[in-house]
Amino acid sequence: MNMSDILSGTNSFRKETFKKNRSRYIDLVKNGQHPKALFIGCSDSRVVPNLITSSEPGDLFVYRNIGNFVPPFNPKVEFHGTAAAIEYAVSHLKISNVIVCGHSHCGAIKGVYERDKLDTESMTHLKKWLELGERAKAIVDKMAIKQHLSFEEQLEHTEQISVIFSMQNLLTYPRVAKKVMDGILSIRGWYYKIETGEILYYDEEEMEFTPIEVQ
Repeated sequence: MNMSDILSGTNSFRKETFKKNRSRYIDLVKNGQHPKALFIGCSDSRVVPNLITSSEPGDLFVYRNIGNFVPPFNPKVEFHGTAAAIEYAVSHLKISNVIVCGHSHCGAIKGVYERDKLDTESMTHLKKWLELGERAKAIVDKMAIKQHLSFEEQLEHTEQISVIFSMQNLLTYPRVAKKVMDGILSIRGWYYKIETGEILYYDEEEMEFTPIEVQ
């Protein structure tokens, strides 16, 4: 898709999609947004939250970053987009669910394994950001030795374990922790398999990712 295709797409949206759903958009302007879930996903162009959840505008409050990482709470950080999104969603929008969604073939997770190859001058922020995946990688490094995992298997395990650590990091945010304790906020971990369209969820009792099954 080149720039002319993107511009053509905006025109098609205005003339077709928007026109067909005009009343919904007008309602969202008039009454504001009231999403029930914060979806923290990866910036990967192959992972489209509204598409994989079949949701509409106004249904999800979406925040995407490289690797769908959630850093631990740190009030000393001056500019922090992820933390700001979490605070806004939980305190202002009063969402009742947070979904952290990782995915297969994640470039960020592969980048964690290749951080030393990144040029510090041109990718200073990216190299620092990928440190958030080191904890998951360290666990998988030990697994790889014991279980003789292939590199592809190591990446998949790291993709999934990093979701679990992001879920844990969410609980370092005071407001999030309180709402979870009060039973009015749930944290969910998902793993989207691009090649099959399947979405797995983290089962905390079984401590594993299992396919979502809806009756």
